[in-house]
Amino acid sequence: MLDLVSIGAIVFFGATLQRVSGLGLGLVAGPVLAVILGPIEGIFVVNVISTVNALLNTLSTRSAVDWKKTKLIGGVLIFGSIPAAVLLNLVPVAAILSLVGVLLIIALGVVTFAQDKVPQVTGRLPAVLAGVGAGFMNTLTGAAGPVLTVYGQASRWEQRSFSASLQPLFLIAGAISVAVKIVLGTATLSHTSIWVWPLSAVAMILGIFMGSWLSKHISKAVARKFALLVALAGSISVLYKGITGLMS
Repeated sequence: MLDLVSIGAIVFFGATLQRVSGLGLGLVAGPVLAVILGPIEGIFVVNVISTVNALLNTLSTRSAVDWKKTKLIGGVLIFGSIPAAVLLNLVPVAAILSLVGVLLIIALGVVTFAQDKVPQVTGRLPAVLAGVGAGFMNTLTGAAGPVLTVYGQASRWEQRSFSASLQPLFLIAGAISVAVKIVLGTATLSHTSIWVWPLSAVAMILGIFMGSWLSKHISKAVARKFALLVALAGSISVLYKGITGLMS
């Protein structure tokens, strides 16, 4: 029961932050669900929920989306997703937890402390590399946001267009991650409580409404910093659980 309450709370929190800042659900919920449900099942659940959440957000932000960049990046996400799914089939659970924790902490560190120092890039190659990296991270950790944020800063992507374009990219990344994991037999929902889905759906919808209201009262920058802070705390807990598992 406590696990279900925790899942509902973190989905609500993540959906709220994503509605306000563009980042949130996968970044915040990934580490928490990896601890509660395990890294394979937990991230798979995050992939499913994030896909639905991104679809709903895309419908309301589509007018500001840069569809040219979105198609370019979205078209190569699968080339990062497949290697990540293969890796999940080969590596022990404790090692996966450790890897997820390390990758998220590094990505969050870059986004938080070094984002403004990222050199400017142009052309298609950086976008393609960002797409492959985002696909890998989304399948492995449930969070494509940090990689895309670094690219957005490096390419000097206008903030409103970038935040809007993240939503269809999260939608594509989530759908690809789910499909690849099912096809390769990486993850299954056969052991997931049926109550996770209606609870998550209600929490997500409430979070979207709450985020819509909060967006009128707090800035995207404040919400984004808060999301990164919570994600960092969750990533540290994932890393701790992974390391203790390796040592046991």
